[in-house]
Amino acid sequence: MARAAPARTQGASASALLDAIRDAGTISRVGLTRATGLTGATVSTVVRKLLDDELVVEIGRAESTGGKPRVLLELNQSARFAVGAHLDHSGITYAVTNLAGAPVARMSRPGPGDAAPAVVLARMAHEIDLLISGIGVDRSKVLGLGLASPGPLTSAQAMHRTPPFMRPWLDYPLAAELETLTGLPVLLENDATASAIGEYWSGGTDSERTFAALYMGTGIGAGIVLDGNAYRGTSGNAGEIGHICLDLDGPPCWCGMHGCTEVLAGPAAVVAAARADAHVRHAAGLDALGPGASIASEFAAVARASRNGVAGAREILERSARYVAVAAHAITNLLDVRMLVLTGSAFAAASHIYVPVIRDLLDSAAFARSSHPVDVRLSRAAETAGAIGGAAMVLQSELVPQRRAAPPLGADAPFAQVSELGSLVHTIEPTTLQANR
Repeated sequence: MARAAPARTQGASASALLDAIRDAGTISRVGLTRATGLTGATVSTVVRKLLDDELVVEIGRAESTGGKPRVLLELNQSARFAVGAHLDHSGITYAVTNLAGAPVARMSRPGPGDAAPAVVLARMAHEIDLLISGIGVDRSKVLGLGLASPGPLTSAQAMHRTPPFMRPWLDYPLAAELETLTGLPVLLENDATASAIGEYWSGGTDSERTFAALYMGTGIGAGIVLDGNAYRGTSGNAGEIGHICLDLDGPPCWCGMHGCTEVLAGPAAVVAAARADAHVRHAAGLDALGPGASIASEFAAVARASRNGVAGAREILERSARYVAVAAHAITNLLDVRMLVLTGSAFAAASHIYVPVIRDLLDSAAFARSSHPVDVRLSRAAETAGAIGGAAMVLQSELVPQRRAAPPLGADAPFAQVSELGSLVHTIEPTTLQANR
């Protein structure tokens, strides 16, 4: 990928200032001094460099409080872009985001089905090229590709112990292959953690820097952010709440345990219960979807039936929601967080059931409820959270590298050393093109 001459803005001071500007939206140099603890001289020097590299722009002056009005700064959102891709059996979603993490284009495509991994990745590379060129983004401004996939993951940037329907992907070198095919640096992350990073970077948690994101798409997982840093655990697989046992005598789970949250309450369990009930199966139109329908599409059909007043569908979802609420209760007690974000396509489809059930349980039973409530909220980008999160983790790793607790999975050096920011060639306005089909 062609790049302009490097602009060495990755130092700790620049990273701290970029993160503070992103977090504040608009802020003055004096405000940056207060927010970061850096000296006024350091702030002035680094801000001048950020302005020269056109990563930051001056947007006018704040209202005067008696002295000279302060000049306000904000990110130049169209200075850089990142691509995110979410690979799931139910579908592949893509997003291109600007520097602030806001999507400027999104696209959804069918899942891999029975196709070989090499065939699917070649298709993904082609679709990524189409998305970038279709919105007119200068490819030299694209920092990299963030790939979100179901966990667990290995340090070799591949899936490990995959769900049964993705067994052909076991230990396949996803990141290395996509990097070769696209010419972009690639980061791999599990979809729950990627979604949490996206929520934080794009401002979905307001000023909250420590929170958990409960993800439910095809499976169930959790992303954990502590003081603005994604917590990944020893092997990058923290947050596997879908495999917390809720019933020792429950049905076997593909992970090797019995009675896991995912096998009791995940989308596949909901669909199986709906198919077993003739009335719900007919009302939801499950048979009409055909034998090749994805779990995500069948789950969405059950959710629509519930919204349309089908009592049986609602009961099935409520049973699932009660189990998921117990898992949410466990993670909020363990982490003592004040915010739980619900994200992923399943929560997007059935938020009318899951949000109130989880909120009610945490309001009445969270251990620390007398000290602080838990803000349970639905992600604003729940449907495409994995892809947006993939792009966000590129932005965070590239622009605020010191905030990463560890190098990307399988990397020997921080991602920022692999892909340089580069000087701005010219500025383009972000497009609002939606490429969903």
